[in-house]
Amino acid sequence: MWQTLGILTGVCVFSEILYQFYAYRFRRRATKAEEYTEVLFFPDQKVACIKHFISECESESCSFSHEENSLGKLFRYLHQAQNSIDVCVFVITCKDLADILIQALERGVRVRVITDCEQVDIPGSQIWRLRSKGVAVRTDDSSFFMHHKFVIIDNKKILNGSFNWTRQAITGNQENLLVTSDPKLINLYKDRFSTLWQQYKVKKDQ
Repeated sequence: MWQTLGILTGVCVFSEILYQFYAYRFRRRATKAEEYTEVLFFPDQKVACIKHFISECESESCSFSHEENSLGKLFRYLHQAQNSIDVCVFVITCKDLADILIQALERGVRVRVITDCEQVDIPGSQIWRLRSKGVAVRTDDSSFFMHHKFVIIDNKKILNGSFNWTRQAITGNQENLLVTSDPKLINLYKDRFSTLWQQYKVKKDQ
């Protein structure tokens, strides 16, 4: 009797171990299935129509591109943000990208920007416009460049590469943006953004 009971107990324990093992493997596969990676390469042949990619373009004579391209995808990634957009980029002169940040802020998304102090007042800079609309912007206070170029969206996506937010980067330079939902990478970039945000807090948010 005791021998039979021992065998049954062993079988139950082994079954539970086996179940937990396969449940763990299933969860890992499900998580991996949800992760994705994409690379956006620039330059684009034409500048994407922002209205087409985030809402609807009603102009029949629109001079901007309605074809799928890298900038159009970037517009969509930023426009789909629901909770937060953290931008850490050397220079911002592209008005369309600044517009998306302002629109995100107006619909309740937390938007924070870190940029290089020497790029704030260059011709075409969108920084003072972003600040005037309520976007929190912080800059470095150093003779060295704040040269990062990454964006964290909803703490679920990272866009990182050589791409600055300029028209030249869109239609002229050879550039790239890697898009990933890898949680390990996201946490590393979140930590770096938080470190820089605290480091530059002596700069008054406007």
